[in-house]
Amino acid sequence: KRSIQMAEGDVQANMRIGEYGSNLISDGDTVLTHCNAGALATVGYGTALAPIRTSISQGKSVRVYATETRPRLQGARLTAFELLTDKIPVTLITDGMVGYTMSKGLIRKVIVGADRIVVDGVFNKIGTYTIAIAAKHHNIPFYVAAPISTFDPSRTAESVKIEERDPKEVTHILNVRIVPKGVDVLNPAFDLTPINLVDAIITDRGIIHRPDQESLSKFMEGIGR
Repeated sequence: KRSIQMAEGDVQANMRIGEYGSNLISDGDTVLTHCNAGALATVGYGTALAPIRTSISQGKSVRVYATETRPRLQGARLTAFELLTDKIPVTLITDGMVGYTMSKGLIRKVIVGADRIVVDGVFNKIGTYTIAIAAKHHNIPFYVAAPISTFDPSRTAESVKIEERDPKEVTHILNVRIVPKGVDVLNPAFDLTPINLVDAIITDRGIIHRPDQESLSKFMEGIGR
C-alpha cells in the first residue's frame, strides 16, 4: 500500500510540475531537452517533459529538440522513443549541434531535469552546463524542472562528488570499440550548472524565478527541507 501511495504521489507531483511549467510555454514553441526526464525516468508523466505534455493537452503546438546525450544516448534511446510513441513532434540532434540550432533560431526554450539541486547550482546529466552556457549567450530561457525531493539544502556544489563512470561507455558503442586502445578517457556522469545560469526552477510547489542562493535557501526553508 505504501509503495502504491508513493507511486501515485510521484505522478501527481510531476503533473503539478506540468501545470506550473505550462505557463512558461507558448503556442508554437520549440523546446530543447537533454537526457531523459520523461515518463521512462519516473513513475509516470516525467519532469522536464511534463510542461510539454501539459501544454500539448491544452492545445498548444510544441516541438521538442532532443539531444542524443552521449555517451549512453538516453536522449536517442529513451526520450525520442517516448515522444514518438506519444505522438509529440520531436527532432533528434547530436550534443554538438546545440549551439548551431540555437544560432539558427530553432530553439525558443530549454527545459532539463535535475538529479540534485543545491543552494548554488543544479547537478544534471553531463552536457547540461554546456547547454546552459549556450542558452545564456543566445538569450534563450533555461529552465530546470524537478520535484522538491530533488532539493538538498544541506549541500553546496563543492561538497558533491560527481560519479566517474566506466571508460567503455565512451570507447565503445554497442560493444564495438570506436577509439584506439590506450587512449585515456574522462567520463563524469553529471556536471554542475551554476544557479546564475538558470532562469527558473519549476517544482511541484511552484516556480522559482531567477533563483539565487538566497531565494533557494528561503524556498527550501519554506517547504521544510
